[in-house]
Amino acid sequence: MSEREGYRGRPSGRSERRDGGRSRQGYRDSRGYDRRDGRGHGGYRDYRDYRDYRDYRDYRGDRQGGRRDRDEPRDGLLTDLVGHLRALDGRSYAAYKAIVGRYEAPGGWVLHVDKVQPDPFAPPTRVHVDVPADLPALALLEDEGLLTTADRRLAVSDFLTRELHACFRGTDLSIAAPGQEILERSSVVLRRGFGADAGADAVDSGMARGEDSSAAAGWTIEVRARIALPAQGRSIQGQAASRIVGRDLVRELETALDLSGERAQRLLAHVAALEDHRALTEVVRQQGWVAFLADGSVLPRRSGVSDEPLAEGVPLAAPDSLAATVELPHAGTVRGAVVGAGVTLVVGGGYHGKSTLLGAVERGVYPHVPGDGRELVATLPDAVKVRAADGRAVTGVDLSPFISHLPGGRDTVSFTTRNASGSTSQAASIVEALEAGAGVLLLDEDTSATNLLIRDSRMRRLVADEREPITPLVDRIGALARSRGVSTVMVMGGSGDYLDVADRVLLMDSYHLRDATDQARQVAADQPRALTALEDFPAPTARLPRPAPPRTRRGPSRTRALGTRAVVLDREEIDISDVAGVVDPGQAEALAYALRALLEQRFDGESSLDECLRDLEALLDDESLDAFAQGPWDRPAFLVRPRMVDVAAVVSRYRGLELA
Repeated sequence: MSEREGYRGRPSGRSERRDGGRSRQGYRDSRGYDRRDGRGHGGYRDYRDYRDYRDYRDYRGDRQGGRRDRDEPRDGLLTDLVGHLRALDGRSYAAYKAIVGRYEAPGGWVLHVDKVQPDPFAPPTRVHVDVPADLPALALLEDEGLLTTADRRLAVSDFLTRELHACFRGTDLSIAAPGQEILERSSVVLRRGFGADAGADAVDSGMARGEDSSAAAGWTIEVRARIALPAQGRSIQGQAASRIVGRDLVRELETALDLSGERAQRLLAHVAALEDHRALTEVVRQQGWVAFLADGSVLPRRSGVSDEPLAEGVPLAAPDSLAATVELPHAGTVRGAVVGAGVTLVVGGGYHGKSTLLGAVERGVYPHVPGDGRELVATLPDAVKVRAADGRAVTGVDLSPFISHLPGGRDTVSFTTRNASGSTSQAASIVEALEAGAGVLLLDEDTSATNLLIRDSRMRRLVADEREPITPLVDRIGALARSRGVSTVMVMGGSGDYLDVADRVLLMDSYHLRDATDQARQVAADQPRALTALEDFPAPTARLPRPAPPRTRRGPSRTRALGTRAVVLDREEIDISDVAGVVDPGQAEALAYALRALLEQRFDGESSLDECLRDLEALLDDESLDAFAQGPWDRPAFLVRPRMVDVAAVVSRYRGLELA
């Protein structure tokens, strides 16, 4: 029995996963990742299984006589496909469907045409390419041991996605467009075996396992791409299509996969960047820090719409009082600024870099590509930025730490609204982040509700406490660190009330970092205020989500993303623009599928949201992003793995969420 079958295939209706001797409820068979075909969806089957699964009625040249077109190759050489495309010139666009099949290239790789677009205006044709990792052009993978660990394989996949994306520009070929972060993607997948030997158990299991296998002969690089098949009106342009496959695909694919010379050096640097960030993150965790920012890091970005570094950006230099040194596997000894646990205040004049510093800490949960400027900025992986989001839905959240005794006696222990105000939405986001396991909260006064952050002495005197339902964060932030162990990094330039509760104060002066902690304490001592801090912060209440009711509306279901702005589930559009951890459209796409999977396959009204998220993460560890595939024929090409704290944020914003 395969590991995946062992995880999903128990007849009890619940599946258990061995985890250090512990058992916990998993994705249930009756509602789990088994599709309508009864086979389950994850993994890779060889092409014979794929052909058996497919309905051949759509691919017969003569349905009445049951006769196949003689010029319809389904399993042959790439030259056969090129010739067949030429033969299709001028025919109806629907004739393209005859090219579905498997085609071996002279270079040793195999092109699979998985699903042909039905018309020129439909999404492009889905293809994937199996490339043996032991081809001569890929010798670097074995020579440098780049397949020996999960992190190295992830870096290789991310790098090849970038190379292919660059090579495909200006052609009718396309692949997922990566950003500045090195992330687990479904566009290029490393799996064991090749061809018929690479079955459902051959997936690299979300790149999460650490098996040592340096032999490249045991691995296949699977490239998932798209081809826009050309047409004149609704007639096939066979000559142009043959050039796309026989010239462009061969040239660009083999160029991107030639890991020699300058490209080899860039790949090694890419791997080193990921490994150094992983090591730095581990140091941050072991030392009990929140973040580490290396000297020389360039934090400013080119513009508000570009995530690339500002060419003339001021390099970071840590003041001695904040400095520490760490040892990294590739960068060696690195000095930088430490953001410690507790309450950290970032202050300074307008446009001096406060939000830039916070943004770097926020993005430090992800590794970055060489040359980004933030390669050696690392933050605890569960850090969450929270902000006000007027109009968002809130379902069953205990807001009592911040909001109580509302007019009319409305309950705030299990508060629900479909149109939250700024303060209510931000209070809910804080509590939801704690429920999801966030260890660090990041806030910027520019995107926060002022009445949730502060309530100065004059306003306290004018409006009595018994008439004000909001307890500001300044009264809770210290207890949040002491009672719950949750640190906060906050940008504050308009109020000095937080100086009394801050453990450290960082001053940004023309993008230069200063330690202003002693000066801030002196200011607080010289200008004292009545202390209103509370001693405790109650633990968040665990919510028990119910499964989605059976669909009653007719028509296909919709599961997709609108960039990083929103996800769409059937007829509902969920605004996620305030979920700062979503940095790639592929993450938003994966969040949409994760939400549907949880609603339809995991939520049961008995398990907490945290338990369901842990099961989902375990499934992604076991099956990678292919856990979201829609059937054995489906190979997701544009997904990027999200964090579970961000999955929780999307669940909380879903207006149809029901709780037990």
